[in-house]
Amino acid sequence: MTTVLARYQRLVAAGELKPDAAQASIAGRLDRIARELEQVPTRGSVLWRMLGRKPDPVRGLYLWGGVGRGKSMLMDLFFGCVNVKAKRRVHFHEFMLEVHDRLRVERSKEAGAPITPVARAIAADAHLLAFDEMVINNTADAAIMSRLFTAILDAGTTLVTTSNRPPKDLYKEGINRSLFLPFIDLIETRLDVMTLDGPIDYRLERLGGVPTWYYPLGDVATRAVSAAFFRLTDYPPEDRANVPSLDLAVQGGRTLHVPKALKGVAVFSFKRLCGEPRGAADYLAIARAFHTVIIVGIPLMGPDKRNEAARFKVLIDTLYEHKVKLLVTAAAEPGDLYPQGDGAFEFERTVSRLMEMQSADYLAEGHGQH
Repeated sequence: MTTVLARYQRLVAAGELKPDAAQASIAGRLDRIARELEQVPTRGSVLWRMLGRKPDPVRGLYLWGGVGRGKSMLMDLFFGCVNVKAKRRVHFHEFMLEVHDRLRVERSKEAGAPITPVARAIAADAHLLAFDEMVINNTADAAIMSRLFTAILDAGTTLVTTSNRPPKDLYKEGINRSLFLPFIDLIETRLDVMTLDGPIDYRLERLGGVPTWYYPLGDVATRAVSAAFFRLTDYPPEDRANVPSLDLAVQGGRTLHVPKALKGVAVFSFKRLCGEPRGAADYLAIARAFHTVIIVGIPLMGPDKRNEAARFKVLIDTLYEHKVKLLVTAAAEPGDLYPQGDGAFEFERTVSRLMEMQSADYLAEGHGQH
């Protein structure tokens, strides 16, 4: 089977990637994980019975570095190459929402501590867990991380995860962070920690210094953000009819349909995000799950659209706080979107943030750094 490094080298040779020694080194490490995983005997197999015990888990990887350095691209190559049936790749935020749902079910059984059975069930379904963008920014997640992942690792599952920050900076300055520190020790003890933090932000480079705010509405603006989507995701434009969608888990058991979602980039219409009854939980789920959001069709808003303007304000605040990159098609510049109506004065802060979100300094920030 083709290796991660071989696939990476083919992309470089084809001119789709620039040569990067750090990326090549990570590809080699991922190859070793893939080979070791493929050699682990499956549960109940002859080799398993001959071994007479549960095989030792394969040591995983915590890969961190600045935004746009190629972490997700390497994860794509690795996950496509590794020949393991029981494997799962999931955005970390989505995974933790699922964990809390499972914990609620276990607690309702009143059968003892819920974390162990949940961890065992997760491990039974996935010999390999691959996470995109590990970030911890709420107390509920932080409080269970050490016990949950100790149990998952002890059950034999291998973890490979990307993050924008080193382990020691996870949940930095969080409430009751002392309860979280054992998880940092767990990562540094049981996973290899590697950095991919070269001088080039490939994601920002792919935006090519082009504007991120396109107005007025029309074919020119639509084509511009469409081209940006395909540059950011490496998705072939000729296959635009088959871009994947996603049902995003929202806290409280709801889901939000994302019409186009690929490699951390999401596309929404303004009508879906702000014309429907949405709240902070929806916007928080989006901000945590995607490093780049494209919103199309932002209209001029007057007093009759005060509800839409209020939702838009909450949306932008949430994206801004999580350093999400924003590309839009709109009817006008930010300052002209909502000139009068209830909350128009407060909307001026939204205008200020929209202007800042177009700046080079903001675009260079890592997702989730707030």
